[in-house]
Amino acid sequence: MPRLSAVPLSTLACVLALSGCSTTQKDETAGWSPNRIYSEATEERAAGNFEKSVSLLEKLEGRAAGTPLAQQAQIDKAFTQYKAGEQAQALATLDRFQKLHPASPAMDYVLYLKGLVSFNDNLGLFGALARQDLSERDQKAAKESFESFRELVARFPDSRYSPDARARMTYIVNSLAQYEVHVARYYYSRGAHVAAINRAQTALTDYVDAPALEEALFIMLRSYEALGMTQLRDDTRRVMQASYPQSEYLTKGFKSVDEPWWKIW
Repeated sequence: MPRLSAVPLSTLACVLALSGCSTTQKDETAGWSPNRIYSEATEERAAGNFEKSVSLLEKLEGRAAGTPLAQQAQIDKAFTQYKAGEQAQALATLDRFQKLHPASPAMDYVLYLKGLVSFNDNLGLFGALARQDLSERDQKAAKESFESFRELVARFPDSRYSPDARARMTYIVNSLAQYEVHVARYYYSRGAHVAAINRAQTALTDYVDAPALEEALFIMLRSYEALGMTQLRDDTRRVMQASYPQSEYLTKGFKSVDEPWWKIW
């Protein structure tokens, strides 16, 4: 059997060095201008290559540090992360932008985007409850979305984003109120009448003019009736008749459980 000849250490060292060099990735953006990097990042996002787009935008942040383009890169990175479904990363990027650039002329859009990021979770949250009987559900995302939109409308009432923010705020309020009523109905259907009353009262106290408040009053009325609290039952009926004189709850009772409870318009 032939023996392999020994390889000189110097030769082996050269081979290893060359091997290491061959695995080093070349920065394709080394000779690019900041504008080209931004353009390429935009194109990658449009093509659905979100990870590549974020990587390019991060390079741009470093190359154009201290310029408006660097700020734009941060905002675009947050938007790209949002489009990729990375809500936590998008919110972290936007929070960082707010701390670094509190006087930015793009702050109205930053607040709007923050609201959108959480609003996306909110839609999924309410849709997921369609066929579930739940007594509790985290409302954090919906409330954070509302707060971002509210700050936008308060600070920048004439912003191009404010009309849509106001519409989304109304939707969130109605959805949160309807959620409380859903939980109240859940308790009522299981004979937990005191808990049902408490959740219905929460909806009435925390949310004004929401469509769900009609059912909240009816749940309270029926719960007081089940508990034998006739005076409170009659008082609730009078309030309901005055507030909703054409209410079908008083004549037909609860709506079909097959009707989506979250559909509020």
